[in-house]
Amino acid sequence: MRVLAAMSGGVDSAVAAARAVAAGHDVVGVHLALSTAPGALRTGSRGCCSKEDAGDARRSADVLGIPFYVWDFADRFKEDVIDDFVASYAAGETPNPCLRCNEKIKFTALADRAIALGFDAVATGHYARLEDGVLRRAVDPDKDQSYVLGVLTAEQLSRAMFPIGDTPKEQIREEAAERGLAVANKPDSHDICFIPTGDTRAFLGARIGVRPGSVVDADSGKVLAAHDGVHGFTIGQRKGLGVEGPAVDGRPRYVTSIEPETGTVRVGSAKNLDVWGITAQRAIWTSGQTPVGPIECTVQVRAHGGLAKAVAEAVDGGITISLREPLTGVAKGQAVVLYRPDSELGDEVLGSGTIAGTESEPNTL
Repeated sequence: MRVLAAMSGGVDSAVAAARAVAAGHDVVGVHLALSTAPGALRTGSRGCCSKEDAGDARRSADVLGIPFYVWDFADRFKEDVIDDFVASYAAGETPNPCLRCNEKIKFTALADRAIALGFDAVATGHYARLEDGVLRRAVDPDKDQSYVLGVLTAEQLSRAMFPIGDTPKEQIREEAAERGLAVANKPDSHDICFIPTGDTRAFLGARIGVRPGSVVDADSGKVLAAHDGVHGFTIGQRKGLGVEGPAVDGRPRYVTSIEPETGTVRVGSAKNLDVWGITAQRAIWTSGQTPVGPIECTVQVRAHGGLAKAVAEAVDGGITISLREPLTGVAKGQAVVLYRPDSELGDEVLGSGTIAGTESEPNTL
């Protein structure tokens, strides 16, 4: 097959490309330029898409003996990922930009161009497994990225390759060193790639501006503090609330709800964070077929953690979910990804939806 290898400049994508070459595919490497100011997007292990990363990707391609190109997707990335991220926070939601990048950039914009140029598939360094069209968790549970791939459609998965999902990270680094790839010990990127400082609140504030509101006690309704905008908060947040000390009972406060229309951020005790039901929109089923009737599954609401057993059902293009055990810190705008547990083959991704609402009371299952 003709395979386009997306090479970020890190060790994972370099080994993914190497494995595609070793498998006998006709491979071409491509680095995505996603920033209008690439020189400013790496600080140690923070950020990506810098000139340093492009250079590392090119050197890896040279070692592998494959053609290499840099494609400029900065405008598309700003529109589909950064602008979406800012708008979502302004609306009191908590988005996942990596998930949106996979959906809109790597497996739509990039894949569409690849197919138009005659490639059969796009290979990436994601930690996930794809077997006969079925997306599964990676072998390495600490690096598993199936959650941020749960938004992909059956068509998108049909032209994707994840060559490293069957191998633990440390072995990937060892393999890179054996292949003579200089990125073998390069630090992994952390946090949000387009916010290299790690200061999400400052990044959002510079783009949204001041939108004053109040921090209110969820139980008494008492105003505890003022704030500059709901974009500075997310459900379950404990620090940076701007309030003086803990609650009357001496326990810490958490953000329990965000009301963007009034600028109200409600805070309360940990017990106020329990969620027993989830309503999601924009359902995507990785098989291409919408399931009929309730399905037993495991749901995940964050890239790392936030798992619970549940019963889910497709309803009017969305998903209603009843949890068998409560989850905390569930926020609108996050993705909920559904898995079918399989002890032999590894958990299968069934589909996903964007969280639109939650229920604090358990349903009869």
